[in-house]
Amino acid sequence: MKKLLLSLIAVLLTSSATFAQQEMGFGLKAGVNFPKYNFSSNGENISSTGSTTNFHVTAFLDAPIATDWFYIQPGVSLQGKGAKLSENQLGNYTQNTMWIEVPVNFVAKFPTADAGSFFLGAGPYIAFGISGKNKWESNNGGSVETDIPDFEFGGDGALKSTDFGLNFIGGFEFRNGLMIHGGYGLGLTNLATRFDGTDIKQTNRVWTVGLGFRI
Repeated sequence: MKKLLLSLIAVLLTSSATFAQQEMGFGLKAGVNFPKYNFSSNGENISSTGSTTNFHVTAFLDAPIATDWFYIQPGVSLQGKGAKLSENQLGNYTQNTMWIEVPVNFVAKFPTADAGSFFLGAGPYIAFGISGKNKWESNNGGSVETDIPDFEFGGDGALKSTDFGLNFIGGFEFRNGLMIHGGYGLGLTNLATRFDGTDIKQTNRVWTVGLGFRI
């Protein structure tokens, strides 16, 4: 699966310049993420964590593929992910992670008179973990003794440092280039090293909303 997604992304990035026969655009978008972790076994969901709040910033190319309504949008994104791992009367235990993500989305645009266009899209991504933090927040503001470990990526750490998955996006682009967008990130990689040798998978799940601008 990893080799297939990497090959697909490489081909799509190369082909975007080949198939774009019309004017290409560039865009920048940012917004709020609501990430969590999903746990599954043998292809069936068994549980999920609570969502935390993070952010994203994405720069992307908007290249038409031989038509004026179907586009390819490769990009580079800073994505904040993680989850609320526990919550009780004493406080909240959260994990926040930061990733450099390379998405390649296929996007269909549907014009609406003179206002602009609705758009829907999907595509694969590859992401590389760059930092993370485990945090305990006490409800009473006082100090609480905890045994929360420091966060690590890779090796014997808490999470694997490479993630593969699919993005689903949608929104509205006004004629002046302003965009309102939302999306969902479906992680496919089993991130937790502690589940190696079992059929349990821990994967990223991320809802996003935000604003952007295309030029």
